[in-house]
Amino acid sequence: MPGFIPLSRGSFMLDLVAVAMFAILPAVAIGVNLVKNRRNFESHKKMMLGISMILGVSVILFELEMRMIGWQQLAASSPYFNTILFTVLGVHLACSISTTLLLIATVWFALRKFPSPPRPNGHSSLHKKLGGLSATGLVLTSVTGWTFYYMAFIAT
Repeated sequence: MPGFIPLSRGSFMLDLVAVAMFAILPAVAIGVNLVKNRRNFESHKKMMLGISMILGVSVILFELEMRMIGWQQLAASSPYFNTILFTVLGVHLACSISTTLLLIATVWFALRKFPSPPRPNGHSSLHKKLGGLSATGLVLTSVTGWTFYYMAFIAT
């Protein structure tokens, strides 16, 4: 299915993921603010679980499309296709895969180590570190993803 971003050769799913990464970062910032500045642990938990579930479903649907339809035919006319595009993709994949694993670990341990309703405890220090790494990973994944998207599907 054709995409919706003007001047793009991307598919609908590629465009959707590119746009979603713009929405995810402010949502994560709001979720962090809920716990850091407002100490609203329950809302933080709900928001971060919602973001994590949306990301998980999005990644699964995105990967299904990439496996079934692919992307290279859409990017073949890019001036970067036979130059550095695959290197940029490799950097993006390193960021996205490591971030996915960090997010899974962050959520997994939080669900097992925090009480319900959530409140600070002995796991809080590790959770802050994992959450910070996950948030940094999301930023890196977004920046490298947008770079790849531009080079593959917009550049002429």
